[in-house]
Amino acid sequence: MSNRVRTRFAPSPTGYMHIGNLRTALYGYLFSKSQNGDFLLRIEDTDQKRYVADAVEFIQNTLKAANIIPNEGPDIGGDCGPYIQSQRLDIYKKYAEELIEKGHAYRCFCNDCSEEQHAAQEAGDAKSFGGYNRACRDLEQSVIDQYLAEGRPYVIRQKMPLTGEVTFHDVVHGNITIACDTLEDQVILKRDGMPTYNFANVIDDHLMDISHIFRGTEFITSTPKHVLLYQFLGWEPPVFIHLPPVMGKNEDGSISKLSKRHGATGFSQLVDMGYLPEAITNYVALLGWSPKSEQEIFTMDELIERFSLEGLSKSPAVFDYNKLDWVNGEYFKAMSDEDFAKKSSAFGGIIAESLGDKWTYLASLLKTRVSRFNEIPEQIGFFKDLPDYDVDLYNNKRNKVTPEKAAEILPVVIEVLEKVQTWTPEGIDEVLQPGVAESGIKMGTFMWPARIALSGQKVTPGGVTELLYLLGREESMKRLNLGLTKVQG
Repeated sequence: MSNRVRTRFAPSPTGYMHIGNLRTALYGYLFSKSQNGDFLLRIEDTDQKRYVADAVEFIQNTLKAANIIPNEGPDIGGDCGPYIQSQRLDIYKKYAEELIEKGHAYRCFCNDCSEEQHAAQEAGDAKSFGGYNRACRDLEQSVIDQYLAEGRPYVIRQKMPLTGEVTFHDVVHGNITIACDTLEDQVILKRDGMPTYNFANVIDDHLMDISHIFRGTEFITSTPKHVLLYQFLGWEPPVFIHLPPVMGKNEDGSISKLSKRHGATGFSQLVDMGYLPEAITNYVALLGWSPKSEQEIFTMDELIERFSLEGLSKSPAVFDYNKLDWVNGEYFKAMSDEDFAKKSSAFGGIIAESLGDKWTYLASLLKTRVSRFNEIPEQIGFFKDLPDYDVDLYNNKRNKVTPEKAAEILPVVIEVLEKVQTWTPEGIDEVLQPGVAESGIKMGTFMWPARIALSGQKVTPGGVTELLYLLGREESMKRLNLGLTKVQG
C-alpha cells in the first residue's frame, strides 16, 4: 500500500442518494482532498436483484451536483478499473480460489445454501436461519473431487477461526474486539459466480489501494470478517472510519434513524423542494463533523481546508430541516439578484413567464423572504389570481383601519395614483409620497387598504409601490376599484 491517501464511495445502484450515503461520500471526498489524495467512485452491483436501471447515472449526476468529483470511476476511468463490480468477476474468483488453496475458504455443496440465506448473511442476520452448520467445512478431498465431477453447484465460504478474537481499530470508536466463535462461515462467492459484499469490497479496496474506508456503523459487525480476509491474503488493512447514523426527529420528540416519515431524505428530493445543492452539501458536512469554530457557512474549498478526522463525532447526528432552511436562506442572501431570479424561475412558473423582465425585480424581493424555492408559489400566487378575500382583512388595529375606514381611504389612493405618468417604482413613488402627505393620512393607514386591495393578503413580498409596479397600471387600478366596491358593500 502506498502512502497516498485514497478513499472511495462504493454505493449499490438500488435507488436514490440518501442523506446518509451523501455524507459518507462527502467525508471521504473531503478527507482525501485535504490530504492531496484521490477519491474513487466504485459501483457495487453484485446484488442484481436490487439493481435499478439508470441508478449508476443517477449516482454520478448526484455527486456532480453536490460538487463531489471523483478522480477515478466508471465514467472517468483510472488505473484500477473496472470500477463496476459485475465487471470484475474473474478477479473475485481468482482470490476465492486462492483462499481455498491456503485453507481459509472451502466449497460448500449444501442444498440449503440458498439465495435467501446469502441475502440474510449480507444483512448480518444469518442466525435467523439457524446459522450454517459447517457441514462442508472439512470434507475429504476425494468427496470434493467427486462432487465437482458430478457438476454439483456450490458456494465458497470463508473458513472462520473457531477460537480467539479479532481486534481492529476504528478512528471514531477506538479499538473493537469481537470473538471469532460469533462469526458465521460467510459465503464469499455465490453459485452464480457473484461475490458477496463482504468479500468483494475487501478485494476491491486492496487492489484499488484504498487507504481509508468511510462507512456507517452498521458495518462494524462485518469488519472482523474483512480483517480476517486481509490477514488470510497477506494484505495490510486500511484505516476504518465508521460513521454514526443520521437520525430524524419524530413527532413525539424522540429520534430514530432518518427515514421517509421524517420528510425528504434524498439529495434529489431536497433539490426538488428548492434547496440549493451547495447548501445541502454544506449542511450535510456538519452532520457529525465539527469545524471547531463558530463558522457554519462554508464553500467546498473551505470544507476541504478545515476537514479533519479529529472533528468526527461518535454520537448520531439529527437532521434538522429548520437548520437546513437557515443554511439555504444564507446562500440565497449571498446570491446576486440575477442568479437568484434565474435559479428560481422554474418555481415562479407562469407568473415568472408573464412578468418577463420584471421577474428579476420580484425575485430580488423574494430572496430574503424564502428559505427554499418551493415557498415561492405561495408567496406570489396573488399576482396571477386575486384571492376572493373577506373585507375583515382590512381591519388593522395598529394603523387604525377598518373596512369602513378603508372605504374612505381607497378613493384617495385611486385619485393619487391616477396622476402617475411613468409606471415604474420611481415614477410611482414620485407621485405617491407627496400624495400621501397632501392627504393628511398617516403613511401606514394610507398603505394598508391599498395592500389588501392589490393582493388580498396581509403579507406580501415588497410594499405597495412594488406591488403596483409588478401588477402594472391596468391591473392595479382594476384591483383597487374592486377593493373599493367590496368595502362599500
